[in-house]
Amino acid sequence: MVAPHSDSTAFCAELLTGLKAEARRQALARREGCDPGLGARLADHVLAEALPPPGAVVAGFWPMGQEIDIRPLLRALEARGHPLALPVTPRRGQPLQFRRWRFGAPLARGPMGTSQPAEGEAVMPDWLLVPLLAFDRAGRRLGYGGGYYDRTLALLSGATAIGCAYAAQEMAEVPAGPEDWRLAMVATEQGVVRCEV
Repeated sequence: MVAPHSDSTAFCAELLTGLKAEARRQALARREGCDPGLGARLADHVLAEALPPPGAVVAGFWPMGQEIDIRPLLRALEARGHPLALPVTPRRGQPLQFRRWRFGAPLARGPMGTSQPAEGEAVMPDWLLVPLLAFDRAGRRLGYGGGYYDRTLALLSGATAIGCAYAAQEMAEVPAGPEDWRLAMVATEQGVVRCEV
């Protein structure tokens, strides 16, 4: 995992908020026509190019809306013996928590349209699959604006985080500030992008 970047142009908070809002609008428009079923191709690339180490606890996410569907990858990793976890969204301003989960276990409705484990022990993941709206080749990631993954990644400095997205979600440069964490890799239906961090 890579520490917050300090190489991007410094923006005042108000300008950065506006730039991110416009980037989110563009990213949502790009994602609109994408097929969530392309997650099967994403899974193939991750399994061939970026497997987690044996026994690693893998935290995924339950896709919502037009997000790329990573469930084929989660199923394949579970079949390889990896314990799975899904995030539990806390109140705003807090990092994510993770609960152990397996396919077939119940899910509950979480905040903002998320699905999260209805029960399960709390775990610390070794390897995270991270949702995003946009990414760039420097590993900058644009999320939904809550900052949950940035706060979480700051606490899991020894974990590996891989963004999951459609190739169409790549931007030339994602607006980012000092609290935004970069990703070393982003997986798409076209392959695994090794970011220039």
